[in-house]
Amino acid sequence: MANATQTIRFRFWLWLIAFVGVIVPRLLRADWRQEWEAELRHREELLAEWDKLNWKTKLYLLRRSAGALWDALLLQPKRLEDEMFQDLRYGARMLLKNPGFSAVIILTLALGIGANAALFSVVNGVLLNPLPYPQPEQLVTLDQSKPNFETGAIPYPNFRDWQKESRTFSAMAISRGFGFNLMGAGEAERVVGRLVSADFFSVYGVRPALGRDFIPGEDESGATPVALISASFWRRKFGSAPNVLGKNLSMDDKSYTIVGVLPSTFNQYRDTDVYAPIGQWNTPALRNRSAALGLHGIGRLKPGVTIEQARADMDRVMRNLAAAYPDANRGNGAKLIPLKERMVGDVRLTLWTLFGAVGFVLLIACVNVSNLLLARSTSRTREFAIRAALGAGQWRLLRQSLTESTLLALAGGGLGLLVASWGTKAALAALPTTLPRAEEVSLDGRVLLFTVAISLLTGILSGLAPALKTSQWRLSETLKEGGRGASGGRARAQGILVAVEMALALVLLIGAGLMIRSLSALWKVDPGFRPDNVLTFALSFPPSITSGAAEAPRANLRELSDKLNSMPGVRAVSFSLGATPLQGEDDLFFWIDGQPKPVSNSEMNMALVYRVEPGYLAAMGIPLKQGRFFTEQDNERSPKVVVIDEALARKYFPNADPVGKRLNLEGDQWRIIGVVGHVKQWSLGWDDAETLQAQLYQPFRQLSGQPRAVDVVMRVEGGAGKAGTALPVTFDSIRRIVQSQNSQNVIFRLQTMNEVIAGTLTQQRFSMILLDAFAAVALLLASVGLYGVISYLVGQRTHELGVRIALGAARKDIIRLVVNHGMKMALGGVAIGLAAALGLTRLMSEMLYGVSATDPATFAVIALLLLAVALLACYIPARRATRVDPLVALRHE
Repeated sequence: MANATQTIRFRFWLWLIAFVGVIVPRLLRADWRQEWEAELRHREELLAEWDKLNWKTKLYLLRRSAGALWDALLLQPKRLEDEMFQDLRYGARMLLKNPGFSAVIILTLALGIGANAALFSVVNGVLLNPLPYPQPEQLVTLDQSKPNFETGAIPYPNFRDWQKESRTFSAMAISRGFGFNLMGAGEAERVVGRLVSADFFSVYGVRPALGRDFIPGEDESGATPVALISASFWRRKFGSAPNVLGKNLSMDDKSYTIVGVLPSTFNQYRDTDVYAPIGQWNTPALRNRSAALGLHGIGRLKPGVTIEQARADMDRVMRNLAAAYPDANRGNGAKLIPLKERMVGDVRLTLWTLFGAVGFVLLIACVNVSNLLLARSTSRTREFAIRAALGAGQWRLLRQSLTESTLLALAGGGLGLLVASWGTKAALAALPTTLPRAEEVSLDGRVLLFTVAISLLTGILSGLAPALKTSQWRLSETLKEGGRGASGGRARAQGILVAVEMALALVLLIGAGLMIRSLSALWKVDPGFRPDNVLTFALSFPPSITSGAAEAPRANLRELSDKLNSMPGVRAVSFSLGATPLQGEDDLFFWIDGQPKPVSNSEMNMALVYRVEPGYLAAMGIPLKQGRFFTEQDNERSPKVVVIDEALARKYFPNADPVGKRLNLEGDQWRIIGVVGHVKQWSLGWDDAETLQAQLYQPFRQLSGQPRAVDVVMRVEGGAGKAGTALPVTFDSIRRIVQSQNSQNVIFRLQTMNEVIAGTLTQQRFSMILLDAFAAVALLLASVGLYGVISYLVGQRTHELGVRIALGAARKDIIRLVVNHGMKMALGGVAIGLAAALGLTRLMSEMLYGVSATDPATFAVIALLLLAVALLACYIPARRATRVDPLVALRHE
């Protein structure tokens, strides 16, 4: 038994020697193992006396056996003599011998690899990386589902009940966007704020970089006003001074004490400057269970709780609330969505589609490089054939070719990282505000690994076909060819590669063409108003304007409206509250007079509400269809009147004249006095997908209470909003008028309506720009590839062409011969590309508007465009072929 144990021990050391021997250079490995195994066999004789050895001898034997690793490490410099390193050194010398050829390949691959790395950095930062919060998978967004809104706002009392009754959440918080007028030295400024519950930041797991978080007592009415500020606001307003804590911000009619500064890494609301406790918001509607006020929540699940369990739990809570408060909650539910899914859901398809498109660019680059390497291999036919005759195996020749292509690809990958760094910045600059998590996009370790991986893969793919060809050459066949031209097999390989890159280019071009047609169709959509010559901005007023008796604020607003209307070049102006087309929504409940009042809000009719002045229709260019619009006499002292749109009229008065009918809303009866055209509220292309379409208008001057801020639409004469035309009314002149009434008036969010529309199309425009860029690169690479192959074949067939010319072939016959050969490859590629595009373009159907994913016109035009470019790429070398001198060609033999 003892001997068996000793043998096992010995065999273990022998296995260790074999294992360590893997890292010994291959040329020395056999001798190294023989020496170490001989020493171990000598020690095998001592194993019989193992029990008699003292501990010092055992330690010595162990140290000697483990010394094999050190011995193997000392032999590593000899590895440079291995065949692999010989291949690397020889490949590098061959590439440096032809610097122009190598530079073309490296630049081609750098373009393809860099574009892929740049887009992967965006995909990685937006879709793949986890959110930058502790246990981000536990974070879910909270909304209240309603008949017309799947992700509607949450009434504050409901939220408080959610906090108390839920069993699956460790914490919940709520927030809404808010605007403050920042007073102080100099001109008043509008700052973007957010009202949050006290545990808002603790739900995210975010701690202030400076100071402290809110405490529960501060989120109550009557508490001392406090605020947290963002890192960018701290840097901009306070120069990152560490003594900012305790300083006051004079905002609106309150003085807020700064208690903390958020870390710069918190970018959930990237434009927000100031955060304040929502419980201090002095509005009666906050305590109204039927008023949602744009409040949305965030929750953190308890460890081990799934999203399905949380949804079931919140369904239970909402059923209890519906039983307790049926008027407000019957028919409503809770909507829970994982935070990451909510953030990136709208761009997921777009990014993956673009990533697939840029992969096509890399494949085209690989095909181009393969063709170049195939053409170059012609000059090395004798070299490889002789090496094979001298004993080099097929695997050795194949490895040499792949080594050279991999070296080129790695060099292209290194340069591609520089292209990716620039490309990533350019992509983010093209879409600065609508891309979620844009600040998390960077060239991190995962992007570097991806770049190395695709560089190696590119080297193998681009070098495989040339390597297979070169490794199969034989000396006798090479000497027979005598260098006269390319073999039939090599020419066929090049033809197949050209057809493949033409097919890939066609797919990309068709995708780009579909996006161009889609964006063009979106721009042609009638939004229901005339956006040209329309300016829009928002005004915020200080407490001195909005406070006091009701008549004084109304007089101030009327005075300012009159001043704006009297500006030179202004045709119409209107203040606006509530919904704004393509920018913000507001809604209210109503029921038609004469019908029974619904028993709950969920059974009420709902409409988008626009509270506007008499000049609104003229300012926006909305047509009046029936009746009349508001006049100056429709004010706080006149009967309540309302104007509805065509959608509301069709839905609720399908067989009756709505003018003169009455609606019950906001506790009063409002008489319908007119019908106007429907406007696109949600988006240009997908507005009809929203269930809430009905719209109604209320007179701005019949509203009770005084607004802190209003939107303004202004129609001017001339070319406002059109490229290349000057504005007859400048924003500076508007600001002077606004602040002439009160220096603390703040004007912000200035833009034209055409800019508003363009902003809604940012994602489509971004996709179109990138697809167009990829398609342009693909077209360039494909045409250059075809040109290069035809030029190469013309050069290889110089003798044949010379003989043809000597025998009387006409110039047009030579051109036809060369062009026909090239166009066969192009037509084959176009046929393959059309078939592939018919399947692949269906994947982007959700990104398209007004055009089918298999639109015949786009397919035909793009195919003809590619064939025209291919014809040009073939004609140039064909024309050069007609200038072959027969005598020179015969000497070439």
